[in-house]
Amino acid sequence: MAEKTKLNLEYVVNSSPRILFPYLSEPNELAQWFADDVNYAEGIYEFVWDDESFKAKLIHSKENKCVKYKWLEDEPYYFEIEIVLDELTNDVALSITDYVKEDNLEDRKLIWNNSISYLQSVIGA
Repeated sequence: MAEKTKLNLEYVVNSSPRILFPYLSEPNELAQWFADDVNYAEGIYEFVWDDESFKAKLIHSKENKCVKYKWLEDEPYYFEIEIVLDELTNDVALSITDYVKEDNLEDRKLIWNNSISYLQSVIGA
């Protein structure tokens, strides 16, 4: 298996953590912006993109704060989305941690940019 590079991205989102959190953790809400479809059964999330399925387990969740999913077929990699609230300005941002093969780095950044842009339109941010 090829080594992957850790990718950290941050996006300012004009929404409250309480509104954002379900879109990071609930299958129906994730399917509105993150994947073509998301199924959940027995603690396993199945993310579907272009008729290809990837399974992950939610290994950490803190309400209105963060979620961390571990890929079952791609050990030890995971992706994490953290809601960051700036105490001084009350700005809300999403901090993304993902792992990607070096030659796919720019494509993955573009995918995240598009996904977060779509999330913002879905929630009206």
